Amino acid sequence: MNQTNRETNRLQGFAEVFARYDWQETQRRIQDTTPAEVERVLQRAGSLSPLDFLALVSPAAQGYLEEMARISQALTRRRFGKTVQLYAPLYLSNECLNSCLYCGFSREIQRPRVRLTQEQTLAEVAVLKELGIEHVLLVTGDFSHQAGNQYLNQALEWVRPHFAQVSMEVQPLAQAEYQALADRGLHGVMVYQETYGPNYTQFHPKGSKKDFFWRLGTPDRLGAAGVHKIGLGVLLGLEDWRTDSFFVALQVAYLEKHYWRSRISISFPRLRPAEVGFSPPHPVCDSALVQLVLAYRIFNENLELSLSTRESARLRDALVPLGITSLSAGSKTEPGGYANPKAALEQFEINDGRSPKEMALALAQSGLDLIVRDWDPHFGLDPNFGT
Repeated sequence: MNQTNRETNRLQGFAEVFARYDWQETQRRIQDTTPAEVERVLQRAGSLSPLDFLALVSPAAQGYLEEMARISQALTRRRFGKTVQLYAPLYLSNECLNSCLYCGFSREIQRPRVRLTQEQTLAEVAVLKELGIEHVLLVTGDFSHQAGNQYLNQALEWVRPHFAQVSMEVQPLAQAEYQALADRGLHGVMVYQETYGPNYTQFHPKGSKKDFFWRLGTPDRLGAAGVHKIGLGVLLGLEDWRTDSFFVALQVAYLEKHYWRSRISISFPRLRPAEVGFSPPHPVCDSALVQLVLAYRIFNENLELSLSTRESARLRDALVPLGITSLSAGSKTEPGGYANPKAALEQFEINDGRSPKEMALALAQSGLDLIVRDWDPHFGLDPNFGT
């Protein structure tokens, strides 16, 4: 899409809703929430608005985490049962034209870059299949819209026949480009705003990602293109997590109203160490992450909540029974990393290094059932899984 069309669309779709809310005023409302307001919201769990969500992420709600955990777990069991879906990222490229201050793929890092060939991609596929993975997330840096789109279509054709579901986490595309990918079998797209805050441009000084409103409108284009699943989230640590998460909830409510045929997922990426050496200006502690997961579940019981290997095994094991419905396992964050580990620049360091089989066993010990394929006649663990 050319610059003129981008400017025309700046305040269309969700951007119109976003423009009605002031960051500082929202932040003040969260801080001023009283315990009585938190209690009133908890009594209406399951039928909440984005403004109710403010109470759930407020400092006042910290004293209600045990009650929130009970409500969150009950809502999750009612909607999803005891099932958890397992997936793995497949990094296709670490090429990037952006200079994001926090990312290991920043173009400012002078390291050789890799874009997997068909042969290299299929070598990754072979390892993931051996591990028992059936849901895969294709990941790239942003290496220009035109060349990137052509490559993404090729990669989808290489990978799609081998998995039950294929999703993507790549640079924002135009609606017609998403439609073409959906027609080829793309299941979902994860597109994190990183932050809705006033310092967005500061963190993204160069490259196409500097365009805040082009990124903000991506879920609209996904919904209009009929993509089955839309993934949202913010990069936890860039701005005040409470305020940022409210704008995610606001966008969830908007998308459910306008694109109700699409499912919505939320991810919780906390900043992890990367070669770029960035220090989060607003670090998010474990208890804050727990509160955030519980808040999203109580806000909307239909949301898919995903927790990646950025987090520790201990924390993931504790959070899964309370509301998480999707987990990555055995992740590599560099292109070619499954077949040839550490041979290329990685995006960030993972924290939970357990294999898919180890993750499946941990879920079983918690009384949860692993979904390998959505269309399996049963949800039980295949005895040969991961062997």
